[in-house]
Amino acid sequence: MKYILNKKYWAPIALLGIMFFSTLFTSCDNNDSEGGTITISKVFLEDVNSTVPDREVTFARLGQALRIQGSGFTGLKRVYINGYQTYFNVVFVSDNSMLINVSADTPILEADPSVRNTIRFVNDNNETTFSFEIRSGKPAITNISNTMPNAGETITVSGTGLTEVSKVVFPGNIEVSTGITSDEDGDFFTVAVPNGVSDNGGSLFVQTSNGGVYSPAYFNFKKGVLLDFDGRGQHGYWGTSTSMIQPEDLASLALGTGNISQGKYVPHRPARIASFDAAKNRCSEVWTAGNGVDNWRTQLTPYIPASTPLDKVALQFDVYVPDVWKDSGFLKICMVNNFNGGEWTGAVYNYVPWIVDGKSVAFQTTGWTTVTIPLNKFYAWSKEAFTFETVLAYREAATYQNFGFFFENSDVKLKDVTGTASEVEFASKPTSVKVYTDNWRIVSLDTPVYNDFAN
Repeated sequence: MKYILNKKYWAPIALLGIMFFSTLFTSCDNNDSEGGTITISKVFLEDVNSTVPDREVTFARLGQALRIQGSGFTGLKRVYINGYQTYFNVVFVSDNSMLINVSADTPILEADPSVRNTIRFVNDNNETTFSFEIRSGKPAITNISNTMPNAGETITVSGTGLTEVSKVVFPGNIEVSTGITSDEDGDFFTVAVPNGVSDNGGSLFVQTSNGGVYSPAYFNFKKGVLLDFDGRGQHGYWGTSTSMIQPEDLASLALGTGNISQGKYVPHRPARIASFDAAKNRCSEVWTAGNGVDNWRTQLTPYIPASTPLDKVALQFDVYVPDVWKDSGFLKICMVNNFNGGEWTGAVYNYVPWIVDGKSVAFQTTGWTTVTIPLNKFYAWSKEAFTFETVLAYREAATYQNFGFFFENSDVKLKDVTGTASEVEFASKPTSVKVYTDNWRIVSLDTPVYNDFAN
């Protein structure tokens, strides 16, 4: 009987064979030559997904593949990157060129200063050390503690790979290179906001030891302010309902540490109300002026096109909560004035910051911090892909075009917060929590892409 091996099995068998023999060659320590003088002339980044797949570089990141050009690689025994002995396959070594991957285990900041940003090549008779910058992964910015601070105030920029920040460029091309404090692990840095930041807003550009990175284009975007209670936008109010926040309910006493209040702001429990009862919706309400005054299309589309995907457009506001907030109460953000309270559907979003990982956790701020809510988190637009045009048209079709906030104090079901099945429910309690907001604004979440190379 004849046995015919299906050709589709040859590829994996051949690959295993190559791996096996390559291991043998490496384990034999390449004894076919003791090696001569080693020289390094150039280093190339190998990236098949790039428009320049073989690019000469002066730095590399963890995990990247390099082609090293020079001479004397025959007989090479060991390579150390930042002092870390790095595997290489002798199959990909010739006397004038070699391929090697920068291991993900290569130390960066923790590398001994004497070997950091070096590649050391060793054979039996010679060795050479080549200066070459090694970076971690590309940095990323995930949050800015306050995106509309006063000049001189310190902000915290959070993310990954934010190591050894050397400069921050603010909108208006205002550069800061001193007074920057970087976290050793690259999770955040702090910087004081300079004078002269452009009111047109935009992205922060940050230079780190891992390269450059941009924030979303939402810093100091005052063109997008819907209401700041100080002249940008118009406060709307009517009737004599206890819940309605009138102009005399606004506060202006300077509050906060680090990032302080800016002129007038809204207390969502006005001083005239001692506390909110449990199981009650629409405890307080505050609105923009609405019809004939609010015109989002005219105000915003010169900066945020109507065709922008809704996950790239967000509501921002600054919040100050001086005392612990937990267990009860939330802010309902209403896209128009067409809600009675208690909704977890429609063009609203309920902000419940004290629920974290399914549990009630104390929420408190020392100063004013920025909250960012992408518009696709509003319940009406959370299930499908929409554009900013959907929101603009929705508002323009509304009978009452006021945008506003309720403070609500009803029971909260965890499934409504997370969107996943749960039997957990947080029963409401009477509360006298103090929650203040200011600077309501619509911003772009578009983030410029930083290219390590010119092309």
